[in-house]
Amino acid sequence: MLVVLFGVSFAASAWLTAWLRRYGERRGLVDIPNPRSSHAVPTPRGGGLSIVLVFLLGGGFLACRHLVAPNLVVALLGGGGVVALAGLLDDRISLPASIRAVIQFCAASWSLWWLRGMPPLHLGWTLWEWGWIGHVVAAIGLVWLINLFNFMDGIDGLAGAEAICVSVFGGILLASRGHADLAAVAGLLASCCAGFLVWNWPPARIFMGDVGSAFLGLVFGLLVIASGKYTSWYLWPWLILLSVFIADSTATLLRRFFGGARWYEAHCTHAYQHASKKWGHSRVTLAIVALNAGWLAPLAGACFLWPEVAPLFTMLALAPLVWIAVHLRAGQKEELASTAGGSARVDRAL
Repeated sequence: MLVVLFGVSFAASAWLTAWLRRYGERRGLVDIPNPRSSHAVPTPRGGGLSIVLVFLLGGGFLACRHLVAPNLVVALLGGGGVVALAGLLDDRISLPASIRAVIQFCAASWSLWWLRGMPPLHLGWTLWEWGWIGHVVAAIGLVWLINLFNFMDGIDGLAGAEAICVSVFGGILLASRGHADLAAVAGLLASCCAGFLVWNWPPARIFMGDVGSAFLGLVFGLLVIASGKYTSWYLWPWLILLSVFIADSTATLLRRFFGGARWYEAHCTHAYQHASKKWGHSRVTLAIVALNAGWLAPLAGACFLWPEVAPLFTMLALAPLVWIAVHLRAGQKEELASTAGGSARVDRAL
């Protein structure tokens, strides 16, 4: 049944993305290239809506079949739906940053309430009980992941390919420990993203938009928290699988902040954006897929074999990625130029 669900979700997502592409072209809902853009021709946006709609329908089906806990489904559908709606509005009319932030924190708080807060933090030798501060940390972390995926949706295929890698590898690891419910959610997400990626692979014929990237960030954050409810050290494998996006976004933000730049303004200074100007979108996206498969997935798997040293595996995963981001001048401004075959839009903090 799950195989059928994943296949139907892939086909539905691909078909709906194609329809959204034609709709965007007819209605003029396109990204017009500007000096900071990574694309050279007007391209429809908002294709991530296909991921949202198919995933929410599939999640409802899993809940009706009693394959996923109702509280997780309510958290995903409620919080995810609100974040996606805000992203859709932002794609159309460009919401102020303050309004986006309020909506994101409200959605995160709703989801956390249904998941009953933050699980304890496994530090290898002991457990850290968060208490009330855990709710604050979790809300901030969810909002950061929402914006992290937004930041990294800047070249063709990258956000979709990363989402597939994280979902597939995370789902396999969870399934190996008998957590079929969370593995089913991860597999459903991967199927939806794969259908979208058919149209977003370089050269992209439609962009994901905030509606998709913000939704993906929240869903992954909720999967991290829900996994931690089973076993506290499950936090670390998820962080490892998300390390490419975490390293690039964090290094970029810190360099811009301490360099005196207006870090909250639109920019195109991420490491992956610098790399795409040298080597092209498809090569960079494929390189990140290879990093996930050849470096991060084995380290995440090692956490399941030796959970007592999971934090060390996480540091081992992040260290070279941070070095690569710094080496590629993450956060460092350069002469603005548009390149052919590009992707989505520039980043906007929150």
